[in-house]
Amino acid sequence: MPYTSLAVFCGSQKGNNPVYVQHAQELGAFMGKNNITLIYGGGSKGLMGAVADAVMGEGGKVMGIIPEILIGWEHQHTGITDLQIVQDMHSRKKIMYDLCDAAIILPGGFGTLDELFEMLTWNTLKIHEKKVILLNSAGFYDHLIAHINQMQQSAFLYENWTDRILVVNSAEEVIDLFYQNKL
Repeated sequence: MPYTSLAVFCGSQKGNNPVYVQHAQELGAFMGKNNITLIYGGGSKGLMGAVADAVMGEGGKVMGIIPEILIGWEHQHTGITDLQIVQDMHSRKKIMYDLCDAAIILPGGFGTLDELFEMLTWNTLKIHEKKVILLNSAGFYDHLIAHINQMQQSAFLYENWTDRILVVNSAEEVIDLFYQNKL
């Protein structure tokens, strides 16, 4: 497999659909079994905790990056391979981008969207060329995808957005793409 590390951006809450946690756990287990290091926000709660615990449960490596301000909110994970406490959100995102080979976006809130759009912006500006995979669990991102299509149709994007984001609907679909070497 071409990737040795993946950044996973996701919520520090679980959301209200059990499939969100299921997909996080399936993805984490796959990463752990295949020696793909998880680079993530360092939290122990929500989808962040679910994916980290699944990687660790399969003997994998987990690198958490958490800003000081979020330690209380996201409850830093003390059972992972390595945890870096950084000064601010910008430092967190930059370190995560630098350490990963590609990024997977799971359901989440404003922070997850911030991370997604900053990564896409950096891709567009050629700051990096890392693959971005949007895991649209249970249609979570359907409205966002429609809005991005509207941005494209209204001529606000410089290129076809599907050249920058790969949309999948399940962790199994992500895993299949890895086995087929299509990522």
